[in-house]
Amino acid sequence: MESWIINLIVQAVAGAAGGTGAGAVLKDASMGKPADAITGAIGGGVVGQILASVLGGAAGGDVAGMSVGSLVQDIVGGGVGGAVVMAIVGMLRNAMMKR
Repeated sequence: MESWIINLIVQAVAGAAGGTGAGAVLKDASMGKPADAITGAIGGGVVGQILASVLGGAAGGDVAGMSVGSLVQDIVGGGVGGAVVMAIVGMLRNAMMKR
């Protein structure tokens, strides 16, 4: 498989975990676990790709053809991106529902 697709999968999975975790912590912004996970996965993939293009390849040892630094960057970027995007979408949804 191409390395960019593996990175995107890692970012999306980390984003889903970040979105679900943020939904558990931010009860007011939560849209339900499935919606939190989907929103987090989308946010993790998008923010992770932006972060990867801005920061470039991270330094680190190679494990099975993948850089450890790049893998950590994908996990952290995807998780944080998923949590932030889920929180923003949840808050916007709640603000629109009050109208």
